[in-house]
Amino acid sequence: MFPSVFFVFVVKTRVKTIPISNEDKSLRITLPGPDEVLPGRPQAMQLERVHIVSGHSMMPPYPEGFERAMFGLGCFWGAERKFWLSKGVYITAVGYAAGLTPNPSYEEVCSGLTGHNEVVFMAFDPGQISYIQLLKVFWEGHDPTQGMRQGNDQGTQYRSGIYTYSSAQQTVAEASRQTYLVALEQAGYEPITTEIIEVPEFYFAEGYHQQYLAKNPNAYCGLGGTDVVCLI
Repeated sequence: MFPSVFFVFVVKTRVKTIPISNEDKSLRITLPGPDEVLPGRPQAMQLERVHIVSGHSMMPPYPEGFERAMFGLGCFWGAERKFWLSKGVYITAVGYAAGLTPNPSYEEVCSGLTGHNEVVFMAFDPGQISYIQLLKVFWEGHDPTQGMRQGNDQGTQYRSGIYTYSSAQQTVAEASRQTYLVALEQAGYEPITTEIIEVPEFYFAEGYHQQYLAKNPNAYCGLGGTDVVCLI
């Protein structure tokens, strides 16, 4: 059980979300129906088992007492780095979730015809970092008001999402969304578009995507927050 939780947000600036222009709408921004999705494949993605930053195995089993979390907050390259830098996070892995196509490829996800989101999965030690603290990293790490995009990255795979492993995670996530919604609206933002659902099946992304910014530290990262700070 989680104790009573109070969320305090400090608004540092007032800005408006910039709407997507008509010229930017060439990419798919609606989820496909069951009759539209790509068929995928039964074979799981093959990848190296060791996290190159932590040195731990990315595959279960994880140490006893550790918990799991999953978030989508735009391009998973930069999103994964935000979490592996958080003390108490044991491993991170990027992949695809919340869609319909089994074992999709990156190219298939980018087509918009799988329904999947780019997500970060993690195992964490709740004795060192709480789920509430992970939510803080999530909310501050991106703009959750942008629908099917994050900054210059547009498509259904860049939507904001929290995928919960328990009713306790669901309760805390929903409470934080409601509180942050008020703070963002006071700062001039549009309503939050983050989906919060029970964790779906997770498919590992290709090996070259794992810990991408550790392998390529000068590579692209388009994530940016709102400057509305969450103090928990």
